[in-house]
Amino acid sequence: MDQSMQAKRDYAICSNCIMDTSDSNISFDDKGWCDYCNNYHANIVPNWHPDARGQRELEAIVARIKRDGAGKAHDCIIGLSGGVDSSYVAYLAKQYGLRPLLFHVDAGWNSQQAVNNIEKMVDGLGFDLHTEVVNWQEMQDLQLAFFKAQVPHIDTPQDHAFFASLYNFAAKNGVQYILTGANYSTECVREPLEWHYHASDLTQLKDIHRRFGKRKLKTFPLCDIFKYKLYYRFVKGVKVVKPLNCVPFIKEEAMQLLVDTYGWQKYAHKHYESRFTRFYEGYWLPTKFGFDKRRAHFSSLVLTGQLTRAEALDKISVKAYDEATVAQDFEYIATKLGLSVDELKAVMAGDNKSYRDYKSSMPLLDAITKLLRLVGWQKAIIR
Repeated sequence: MDQSMQAKRDYAICSNCIMDTSDSNISFDDKGWCDYCNNYHANIVPNWHPDARGQRELEAIVARIKRDGAGKAHDCIIGLSGGVDSSYVAYLAKQYGLRPLLFHVDAGWNSQQAVNNIEKMVDGLGFDLHTEVVNWQEMQDLQLAFFKAQVPHIDTPQDHAFFASLYNFAAKNGVQYILTGANYSTECVREPLEWHYHASDLTQLKDIHRRFGKRKLKTFPLCDIFKYKLYYRFVKGVKVVKPLNCVPFIKEEAMQLLVDTYGWQKYAHKHYESRFTRFYEGYWLPTKFGFDKRRAHFSSLVLTGQLTRAEALDKISVKAYDEATVAQDFEYIATKLGLSVDELKAVMAGDNKSYRDYKSSMPLLDAITKLLRLVGWQKAIIR
């Protein structure tokens, strides 16, 4: 559904969570429940076991990781951002006696909280840390290209750098197991693609950079979805493990444990450990496009019993950004990208585009997603 069709649609909000028609493809049943809520109960709950069964499954996975990693310096790898999900995975790895290499990608936008949390987790857990620093000139050029493309998903360059660096490193160095913080507890409602397109679509990334970029991406980490989903998995033997789906994972309790145990620092919202992501999710998306990713984040917490719907409505009614922080971050983002505040404001005022306006691998990605749902590997709605 394009934006003109979206504009003609009467506003509606789910009667069970807080997803609404800012997702132009959302649908509702006769009782007012959205398709995310119905999918959660029909497809996720029956296949999600954060209980004794999940515990047994995780213990079996851990035993396999230890066996396959015997004699190696590390038996697995964890991408550590400084956020709660990855930090808690690192904590669990310690509890289960694993020997992970903590892997951090510095794309130039870490907040003070992220830097603190990475240091605290490394020191507190006693794990080794490997940091990849992305070439800033290339990162800056690619991010500027996405701004000029006028798309919602300006966080793609950073997201792509994160996962491409991790997967490329694992495949190159014979790491068999990647432990990720992906989970149903806080992510059972996924943002629609019109809000947050596939960061792994290398076709789109290259097309936007070709049109608007000025500098060659000589060292920028690149990896498309087919390489890491197929080649790395079936040829290189890289396996992805999601420990948080096997244990009770309550976001606030997990953060408090990290605070009390390691001196970890909380941040305002999901993904706000990056200053750029804070700007992108808290200002660019809602101000320019009318998309608020907190709707999906809070709806996930409603469905998993961590927030009431009334609490979620109260939270979404308050802007993610206070005016002073907006002004400070706006100037910071502009300066770091080599723009004046007025130049960035001019970009903000440009005509909105979507992923559909540029080359993409979407037909193939859509077919793969449908196939994964058909065989039962993909539970959450991705559209």
